[in-house]
Amino acid sequence: MADSHQPSGWLVQSTLMRLTNPWLTLIGERFLTPEPKTVDYWRVEKADSVIVLPLWRGRVILPPAQYRPGIGEVSLDLPGGRVEPHQTPNIAAEAILQRELGMPGVAIDSLTPINLTAWPVNSSFSNQRLFGLRATLKADFELDLPTGSRTLPYTDDGLRDLLEQIACLQCRVILLETLLDLKRGPQAQEQ
Repeated sequence: MADSHQPSGWLVQSTLMRLTNPWLTLIGERFLTPEPKTVDYWRVEKADSVIVLPLWRGRVILPPAQYRPGIGEVSLDLPGGRVEPHQTPNIAAEAILQRELGMPGVAIDSLTPINLTAWPVNSSFSNQRLFGLRATLKADFELDLPTGSRTLPYTDDGLRDLLEQIACLQCRVILLETLLDLKRGPQAQEQ
């Protein structure tokens, strides 16, 4: 029983379990490796995700902190969500900004990729990939942000301060990549 995710020399001997719901598919498989050795692996198939860094008038805009069931606590995060099968990362980013910050698509001046190739979120356990986008909003657009939203300066110090406040690894990698881009200069941010 060959599988498209299966590397050369690895053979799926059996599927131990497959659980599918609208959010993910959990798969347990028994492999025969090239050594040969039998090993069980569990993996998750999930939709790709998008993290958006919204910028307006030289500031990063953050949605209100929310309760996150995965960690059982309230967490400050950048706007983010899933890329549905019918969406591009850009379309998903527009929907995320509307949902989390009440920003209509007309407020967006540009969406710029932070990473040119999607990054695997956890390559040993999941097929999920991460897209990062910088959303520059029109300076003349008047935003009516949700209660609890906040802003920080879009500067090296502002991003470093935000890194101290955000624990989400996906958000942190987008912030770290953005800090690297700031050090590289304006031409890196335009790519």
